[in-house]
Amino acid sequence: MTDIATQSETIEHVEVLEERIRELETRIIKFKDAAAKDKMLKPYQIELLKLQRHLEAEQIPMIVIFEGRDASGKGGTIRRITRYMNEKRYQVVALGKPTDFQTTQWYFKRYVERFPAGGEMVLFDRSWYNRALIEPVFGFCTKKQYRDFIRG
Repeated sequence: MTDIATQSETIEHVEVLEERIRELETRIIKFKDAAAKDKMLKPYQIELLKLQRHLEAEQIPMIVIFEGRDASGKGGTIRRITRYMNEKRYQVVALGKPTDFQTTQWYFKRYVERFPAGGEMVLFDRSWYNRALIEPVFGFCTKKQYRDFIRG
């Protein structure tokens, strides 16, 4: 009995190890794919660093707006853009539901308050998407506010 039990334990152990090896091989493939993508992005990231240096030197503010649906890749794109940038000179802004006080104000005031100073960059995640799609569906704005926003 002991030999059979030992063989059974050994077989189970080998199966566990084989599964772990398959998992690691999958992770290695994903890592290699990510590294290949990073290599393709390197020249563009260098240009972004040059842009950031130029904005700082000339004290030029810059706003970048990312619009899109949920899970459309905005967050990943923003992370790739900002990966090597000077964190002191940019900020990512993803505004949530407006407060009760903010709903009494001009809609864009929430954005204007986050505008960059000279030499800084602000990346807005979702921007108008919130007002145009999310806020009316969830009742975060009135029909009049929505109509005013759509008309510009």
